[in-house]
Amino acid sequence: MIRTVISISEDDKEWLEKRAAEDGIPMTEVVRRALHLMQEVEEREKPPTETLLARTRGLWKKGDGLEYQRRLRGEW
Repeated sequence: MIRTVISISEDDKEWLEKRAAEDGIPMTEVVRRALHLMQEVEEREKPPTETLLARTRGLWKKGDGLEYQRRLRGEW
């Protein structure tokens, strides 16, 4: 695990201390959990291109997609 130093407001520090005490865990664990949650939300809202490609692979059922594209563009 890598250690890092961050600067936060006094209000955030107080909230961290309170939350850590309520959950019975170190403040660093609260920060780690918050980062993991933020990553999960971001991936749900904007998944990586590879994930999108995997989810949509095989959806097009009307023949050759490239040929379809060329035909549509030819109409322009």
